[in-house]
Amino acid sequence: MALPDDAAEARAQGWRTLAALHSRIEGRIERALEDTHDLSVNEYCALNTLSQQNGWHMRMQQLANAMVLSQSATTRLVNRLEDRGLLTRYLCQDDRRGIYTEVTPAGARLLEESRPTHDGVLSEALAEAAELPELAPLVKALESLLTPA
Repeated sequence: MALPDDAAEARAQGWRTLAALHSRIEGRIERALEDTHDLSVNEYCALNTLSQQNGWHMRMQQLANAMVLSQSATTRLVNRLEDRGLLTRYLCQDDRRGIYTEVTPAGARLLEESRPTHDGVLSEALAEAAELPELAPLVKALESLLTPA
């Protein structure tokens, strides 16, 4: 069933606004993490995602799904982090086809050092976006998701 033209345009405009907010925030976080910690947003997100797991490890496919990356992009990302000594990989004992990736102590230290930068820039970018009439409703919606009921 096709949407009426007005509804389709409203949905498309909503998507463009969401993409603009995402791009604005990600660009600022990317620059801050690169300049201060020599980390990309995806590298930070991989370390952060893994740090939230029991035992600080995940199968590569789980990491790819959590980060919404292709398997090949995830492999390249993990390779870069492994080359820097921030992650390690090993075979799953229960299923030799499975490969786990895990944060190293150096990766955990870098994550803790970079978290204030990430969180501070995110807060600043959201506060600035909240001042723009076209982005304010999205910021408010995001904040409502994070506020306990």
